[in-house]
Amino acid sequence: MTERNPPIWTVPVRVEDVPEEGAHFELSPDDKTRADIATLAGLRTLPRLVASFDITRSGSGLRVVGEIAATAGQTCVVSLEPVENEIRERIDLVFAPGMSALQSDVEPEDTDLDAKDLEAKDLDAKEPPEALVDGTLDLGAIAIEFLILGIDPYPRKPGVVFEGASVGEASSHPFAGLAKLKEKRDPGDS
Repeated sequence: MTERNPPIWTVPVRVEDVPEEGAHFELSPDDKTRADIATLAGLRTLPRLVASFDITRSGSGLRVVGEIAATAGQTCVVSLEPVENEIRERIDLVFAPGMSALQSDVEPEDTDLDAKDLEAKDLDAKEPPEALVDGTLDLGAIAIEFLILGIDPYPRKPGVVFEGASVGEASSHPFAGLAKLKEKRDPGDS
């Protein structure tokens, strides 16, 4: 059996702990946790990460609406200088009691639907709910997931422009150096 790494930032919320009127959470990890999240996300630094969540009951599950905001320390892909980017991601998720591992491996059978019904059902379907694990969701994991989704994969410092070789220049193709060597070696053969 493989060992799983412990979660970096965990803020578990159980369904039964959410009152009928809902609950509000304002969260911010400590310095060490932010450093661990930065490492996980491939960031230089993570000087700020705040999350705000409103949780309400939704049937036998929960609905989470909120936002994460962060300052991500990255490296400019052009100049390789440090750059800080602001991240703001909205969150709106529904969590429902999960199926057991045995049930999730078996596809449900619905013999009353034909192909046209299935196509119409797929077009009208909303995104399926996330699974509650043992009646619990983890706000820390949600915040980390949305932080990572919001990271700019190609950060640039303001005003920095990449200036590559022009397309028409002879020296711009990858074998330009070999072509020059060939010309020196075989000046009359072309």
